[in-house]
Amino acid sequence: MNQLVIEPLLVPLVTAILTLVVRRYSTVQRGVSVLGGAAYVAVVALLWTDVDPLGAARTIPYQLGNWPAPFGITLVADPLSVFMLGLAAIVSFAALVFSVQYVDEFGQRLSYHPLYHFMLVGVSGAFLTGDIFNLFVWFEVMLMSSYVLVVFYSGPQHTRAALQYVVLNLIGSAVMLLAIGGIYSTTGTLNMADLAHRLANPAANSITPLPVLGLSALLFTVFALKSGLAPFQFWVPPAYSAAPAPVSAMLAGVVKKVGIYAIIRLYFTVFSWLSIPDGLGLPGLSGTSALGFFGPVMFIMATASILLGGLGAVGRDDIDGLLAYSSIGQVGFIVLPLAIGATAGSEEIQILAVTAALIYSLNHALAKGLLFLASGSVFSSVGSTRFADLGGLTRKEPVLSAVFFVGALSLIGIPPLSGFFGKFLVFRTAGDAGASVALAIALLGAILTIAYFSRAWNRGFWGAVSPMVENGAKPTGVVVLAGLAALVLLVGIGFDPVLRAAEAAAGAAIHRQEYIQAVLGGGAA
Repeated sequence: MNQLVIEPLLVPLVTAILTLVVRRYSTVQRGVSVLGGAAYVAVVALLWTDVDPLGAARTIPYQLGNWPAPFGITLVADPLSVFMLGLAAIVSFAALVFSVQYVDEFGQRLSYHPLYHFMLVGVSGAFLTGDIFNLFVWFEVMLMSSYVLVVFYSGPQHTRAALQYVVLNLIGSAVMLLAIGGIYSTTGTLNMADLAHRLANPAANSITPLPVLGLSALLFTVFALKSGLAPFQFWVPPAYSAAPAPVSAMLAGVVKKVGIYAIIRLYFTVFSWLSIPDGLGLPGLSGTSALGFFGPVMFIMATASILLGGLGAVGRDDIDGLLAYSSIGQVGFIVLPLAIGATAGSEEIQILAVTAALIYSLNHALAKGLLFLASGSVFSSVGSTRFADLGGLTRKEPVLSAVFFVGALSLIGIPPLSGFFGKFLVFRTAGDAGASVALAIALLGAILTIAYFSRAWNRGFWGAVSPMVENGAKPTGVVVLAGLAALVLLVGIGFDPVLRAAEAAAGAAIHRQEYIQAVLGGGAA
């Protein structure tokens, strides 16, 4: 067994504990936190090298306590999980370094750093777990930390947003636990590889398909809620606006992607083995994969998210509100190709669809993380993110304005930035699949993205210098922002290895038998 598989869990866990131990010494605590963040990036890079998604990609299982699968707790590193870990490592480290300057000393000493690293523990565990119950556990670890971070400033607005965020996610967690219990009682297993193996031949394993289909639908609503997909998007704007800027960058850039990862892993790798039984009154779906059942559901949710998020962002009067609604629309862009791939009969289209979703997820994590941090920097300088208080930032703060411009252009999809390739792959997926309606929705979403970022630029950065901007202080974390902006550009310029890694990750999700064989070994024969 490769011990590296568990390191992305152990490093942030140890860092969180150490930052608690040294909390009375603020300088030491910050140093430990940043070193822990750098160590996390390093172990993810080493695990990436071991999995080797750009070469002879392999799946590496790790059994805690040496209990064999499916009986023990399984961690699995494959091209899909390390792709998502790489995304998390980049954004989390940038947001952490920004936090050292942005969050006040009392907040950092009190709880910020331990909570931040515990949230990263949950994210890492969700990407690596090999069974559905521990996916629930890691979701809860991640969310419990984020609950406190959303209400970090403790004002009325923050408390109200956190209460809504907590209540909705607690309901989602209860539904998730109910669905997990039902799946176990119906199939006799929660190990993802073993579940996929059993669903491939339900009659031989005494499994009735209809209850599993219903329970998987319950799970899907939970993942949609945690991803902020419509109609479960209403918690996103208040939570993102209330949280500190680096926390919003993590919520939008990384935490949301855990729900997307769960949809890809479970519905393209596990439940895709399940066939819809006859007699359900579903014309054209009887006998097809359960993935085909969720395709239209994904499409409706993605379409609603793109339209609601885009229209909502156009009407916002502050940067944080615009970015929050934009996140709703952008997650719709991520799910749209998955919807197309779910209903496609071609494996080639499915791999293209998942690749498009992963590339778009990466770009959204980098660009939206950059934009939320830039919004925090504007607030630290001017004291407001309302467009009415801004104006002329390009003259007063050209570097800050430039990095915001790069992030906006990337989400719009301007070459050679990374966002161009994500948007191009979404359009290509729709075109290759002959999905003209999806193509039209994507085009309309792209127009809305241009509209709300043009409005933000004209009202907040262009024009005459406002009094608040003129009297503003030096902005926070400009070096971090410049580094992220450069990375957005570099990913676009050197896109080929990123594309190959995403294709390997998509192949790991679609080629289910390789995952099953790696985890179960001879038990999958």
